[in-house]
Amino acid sequence: MEKPDWKERYARQLILPEIGEAGQEKLRKAKVLIVGAGGLGSPIALYLCGAGVGTLGIIDDDTVSISNLQRQILYTEAEQGLPKSQCAVQRLRQLNSETGLHHYPFRLTADNAEEMIRQYDIVVDGCDNYTTRYIINDVCEKLQKPYIYGAISGFSGQVSVFHYQGGPSYRDLYPDEKELSQISPFKGVIGITPGITGSIQALEVIKIITGCGEVLSGKLWTINLLTLENHIILL
Repeated sequence: MEKPDWKERYARQLILPEIGEAGQEKLRKAKVLIVGAGGLGSPIALYLCGAGVGTLGIIDDDTVSISNLQRQILYTEAEQGLPKSQCAVQRLRQLNSETGLHHYPFRLTADNAEEMIRQYDIVVDGCDNYTTRYIINDVCEKLQKPYIYGAISGFSGQVSVFHYQGGPSYRDLYPDEKELSQISPFKGVIGITPGITGSIQALEVIKIITGCGEVLSGKLWTINLLTLENHIILL
């Protein structure tokens, strides 16, 4: 099959004055690392790949299980037992063959985080534990890389952007690492929650890359999907 012309592929966002050809070129040159390829990582990866981000890295040490499929829309039943990062890249390549895709089938740790994050412009949080978030935060602060944070539970989600143009840190939102690291996050969630929350994270990435809109730096966006109430809290 002949590849579509890039102007045809991205026609619907090229006509947006906030994006245009200059913004699309910025997206093409951008390198984004997604930490975690689960409920949040799925919509983040799909929308960034579809939008034409030039290079995406996917890091996740888990394999696909049947309980993932309720919310992790990158995967299929046939992929049970296979590495998520590998399956994610295979799916994304079918969506956009022009995006450079790299998969890392291991966990982000204090030992490898700096080496991994140094290769990318922006880091997006699709993980599900506090320890990894503090690692991302501290390395992004050291390397001066924007960190797009997202978290979900049940019918609630929240998003913020840290280390953007000298903005706040994850530690400003959650200063007590020791206390949080001892908490086991509640696992219950409706599949739409990561879908909406991850989409907002992907949007923040696009805003940072193209320079459009107001970035959620110094702000925490929250939503309750049972009431559709959402708020922006100043940090």
